[in-house]
Amino acid sequence: MPGIDECLSQAMTIAGARGVSLIDWSSGLTLGASGHSPTGDHEATAAEATDLVRAAADSPTFADPDDAGTPVRDIIVTSDRSYHLLCFVGTVFDSRLALHLWLDRAEGNLATARFRLQAIAEELVLG
Repeated sequence: MPGIDECLSQAMTIAGARGVSLIDWSSGLTLGASGHSPTGDHEATAAEATDLVRAAADSPTFADPDDAGTPVRDIIVTSDRSYHLLCFVGTVFDSRLALHLWLDRAEGNLATARFRLQAIAEELVLG
């Protein structure tokens, strides 16, 4: 099973991928990154994405009453030129991780990217 670097490399093969990072949304830190960052700084981008992830994950509005785990699976933010996909990564230990994929809107396919990123998140082994 792939580790962080291999998962980030796989994510960069998604059509339209501009950059990807694995973020710890409890601390706002980047655990790994590949490609470019929308702000030019993966650490700054992780800190900003953390605010959005926390707001969605901790909100009862988005909770599934039948799900006792994290109520949100992923977050999609769109702009005129890009998509931002934030996919929660399940871990066996007490950690709050998410993959953040920055995708060029003209070159990427949102649905395909979402399913590929989810598959990558499921394969990710932290060790």
